[in-house]
Amino acid sequence: MRRIHMTLAAALTCAAGATAAVAAAAGGAPTAHAARAAKVELRKTSAGRILVTSSGFTLYRFSKDATKKDTCLKVSGCAENWPPLKTKGTPVAGHGVKASLLGTIRLPSGAKQVTYAGHPLYTYAQASERGETVYIGAEQFGGIWYAVNSAGHNVK
Repeated sequence: MRRIHMTLAAALTCAAGATAAVAAAAGGAPTAHAARAAKVELRKTSAGRILVTSSGFTLYRFSKDATKKDTCLKVSGCAENWPPLKTKGTPVAGHGVKASLLGTIRLPSGAKQVTYAGHPLYTYAQASERGETVYIGAEQFGGIWYAVNSAGHNVK
């Protein structure tokens, strides 16, 4: 009986490994998060209550963006440092976030970027801690990066 369990366990391990290898070859294993709509939450930080991702990382807006227009994509290196917050489906408002201010715009790639009060939202690629505020007011790529409060206003 023990031998059957060990053989079954080995077979399942091999099958899981093969599935992971196929997924990796196809561009990476899909995650549950990738299949869901982005959730925007409100978090208390040293800069006040600001919008964050569902993982707790600060969301930013770029001062050079026009309403419902991502201009960061047109600046070399900008999107690599300040990736757009993308979503599949309608973004979800967490506690304290106004669902009526959430929206999306279509990027040239066809992906949807989350907006808040018409402003495209971004994360910061180098952020290492949830709720970081040291990058608020950063001047990069010809503009200023602000955090956003629940009313959709800049947090400096």
